[in-house]
Amino acid sequence: MTESGRRNSVTLRFLAAPTDVGHSGSVDAGTVLEWVDKAAYAAAVGWAKSYCVTAYVGNIHFADPVNSGDMVEVEATIVYTGRSSMHIHTVVSSGDPKGGPATMRSQCMVIFVAVGADGKPIPVQQFEPATPAEIEQRDHALARIKVREQIVEAMNRQEYTDAGTAERVTLRFMAAPTDVNWGGKVHGGIVMKWIDEAAYVCASRYCGRDTVAVFSGGVRFYRPLLIGHVVEVEARLVYTGTKGMHIAVHVRSGDPKGRELNLTTYCLTVMVARDDEGNSVPVPAWVPVSEEDKRLHAHARELLEIRGTAPGNRLPNHLLAAAGPAGSAASRSGSEGS
Repeated sequence: MTESGRRNSVTLRFLAAPTDVGHSGSVDAGTVLEWVDKAAYAAAVGWAKSYCVTAYVGNIHFADPVNSGDMVEVEATIVYTGRSSMHIHTVVSSGDPKGGPATMRSQCMVIFVAVGADGKPIPVQQFEPATPAEIEQRDHALARIKVREQIVEAMNRQEYTDAGTAERVTLRFMAAPTDVNWGGKVHGGIVMKWIDEAAYVCASRYCGRDTVAVFSGGVRFYRPLLIGHVVEVEARLVYTGTKGMHIAVHVRSGDPKGRELNLTTYCLTVMVARDDEGNSVPVPAWVPVSEEDKRLHAHARELLEIRGTAPGNRLPNHLLAAAGPAGSAASRSGSEGS
């Protein structure tokens, strides 16, 4: 609780249900992202006292799986506020409900924006960090703003056409009433679940194995997705590391009475292949063929290099090896592109 009397943190607790288990045998990344979005929404609405929408989901690493029957905790804490935005640090933990400590499974930054009845952004009360830990989290969020702007700028420069030759999958369906959020539109967490499903199909077709998400980054929401609209989720391979397959995913939607689909969401997801024992295994290297292939391949490497400059991040192992001793001196925290 802050001095203003507003609570800047919300924790959701529940059991992971058998229906949460996906193709991987544990809870899929898309479901975890849905939980993250719900917890962050609760924190944002509690702080802003108004309806809020998801604007951006930062880099999220899926360290260890959540299993059916686990006691899950999703903690969402506001660490920084802009004029109308709230930067919310989320941590997903789980453990045995019979007792024992919970283990952190993933964490990321989510940005929500408060909106009025007309759907336009409205000001929010400013969060003032009071403890050393809160100040450190605020500074961490501020340091990532520039990195996020660079990522968004790099993504906006790219064009995806039929000139690409890489593995590509498109899922098409209608947004159902069961996908609705508290504002009457499609829930951001549901959209992220669709992204995970499309990335899974694309990566699994490419390598011929079961795959799981280990990272999802730069999830940017451009406009609301409406119930009853036609939805198109396109996933395309753009880069491979030693084990990671980098999948660019675009979500588009539109009125079924028309032919125009508008971009609603975009992100890059990294999938890894697994053997029968659940261990990650190397995948065939993808070699770009067309000019568009080469441009998107270079774009994926650029994103890795930008993310490597963020606090607590480093280049993935295969790029560190290519960089030589200078690259190996980087921070030894986790990286998405093994």
